[in-house]
Amino acid sequence: MPKLTVRDVDVTGKRVLLRVDFNVPVDERDGKQVITDDTRIRESLPTINYLREHGARTIIMAHFGRPKGKPNPKYSLRPVADHLHTLINHPVIFSQDVLGPTPERIIEHMKNGDVALLENVRFHEEEEKNDPAFAQALAKLGEIYVNDAFGAAHRAHASTEGVAHYVPKAVAGFLMEKELTYLQDELQNPARPFVVILGGAKVSDKISVIDRLLDRANTILIGGAMAYTFSLALGKTVGKSLSEPDKVNTAKAALDKAKARGVKFLLPVDNYIVEHLDFDAKSVSPGRYTQPGEDIPDGWEGVDIGPETVKLFAAEVAGAKTVVWNGPMGVFEIKECAKGTFAIAEAIAANSGCKSIIGGGDSVKAVKRAGVADKVTFISTGGGASLELLEGKTLPGVAALADKT
Repeated sequence: MPKLTVRDVDVTGKRVLLRVDFNVPVDERDGKQVITDDTRIRESLPTINYLREHGARTIIMAHFGRPKGKPNPKYSLRPVADHLHTLINHPVIFSQDVLGPTPERIIEHMKNGDVALLENVRFHEEEEKNDPAFAQALAKLGEIYVNDAFGAAHRAHASTEGVAHYVPKAVAGFLMEKELTYLQDELQNPARPFVVILGGAKVSDKISVIDRLLDRANTILIGGAMAYTFSLALGKTVGKSLSEPDKVNTAKAALDKAKARGVKFLLPVDNYIVEHLDFDAKSVSPGRYTQPGEDIPDGWEGVDIGPETVKLFAAEVAGAKTVVWNGPMGVFEIKECAKGTFAIAEAIAANSGCKSIIGGGDSVKAVKRAGVADKVTFISTGGGASLELLEGKTLPGVAALADKT
């Protein structure tokens, strides 16, 4: 059921409690927290600016890091408040508390168009427990609740799910609406051929996505370490490559379903393999490509797809009308093992005639590092949330919002 959005309610003069995802990466420089990627903040700007322009009194809630339910200066949102101020060119009032006299006083003196940011909601252990009393206390701060935190929508926490039950109206923000449109609505009846690219480490992490998309996709391309579990299912040897021998039957079932459904299910035909990998040092040695069809020998580890696989996968992408990509093709954090992942990113970007949906997490990093982020249709801000949506799961933070009638 489509959800009501912020444009469906009158926000003028109202206290609007806005939940966003400001869980951004930071580095510590000269004793200060410096935001290294503000994508999630920027993606919230259409909703924040809409509320400002329509005279709402916007009270923003967000989490940052894992403070384990206690105040921790390392995870304060104050630097985010300062950064948001520069992005919207408007003062952002920062409340050092989530609840109590400080935020109440700030909210009492807010004028139409003002913006305030509350301190990290995860400084309270009640947040992740979805404590009803905590959710009710949050709800009292606002008259309308807007959830724009897609990246946290798969968590049933007080500020993402609980609060929605205690406000007169709970609706979606523009980012939430966009994420649901691309990851849910667009895939109900995708333009074909529909090609799905899945990578990452574990079949167990993606098997529900594979199973669901086998009912919809024309072609599924498998890379990353999960490909080696499928290789085991086909009776191949994978050396010391990361794999899940206990998931071989699961992989076999997926291969059988693909065959029964007439879905093209392609695995790597060659691999980049190394004898030694040091992830912490970001180094490998020595390395070579296997010949097409060659098994990975004992003592060697697969860390990327090879050039023939790149050609094979790129050809499928070139003919696609819809592409969904979730998960890298190898250990792309290490330069020598990133060629396959970047090549796939470039292949997707080169097909200007397809709708390309990048499903969060490492795939987003890869698209950005490959310099093609502006050449894909949609980049999700939620790794775990996007996976669960692709699996067909109901996200608690979405289910709690009001339906359109």
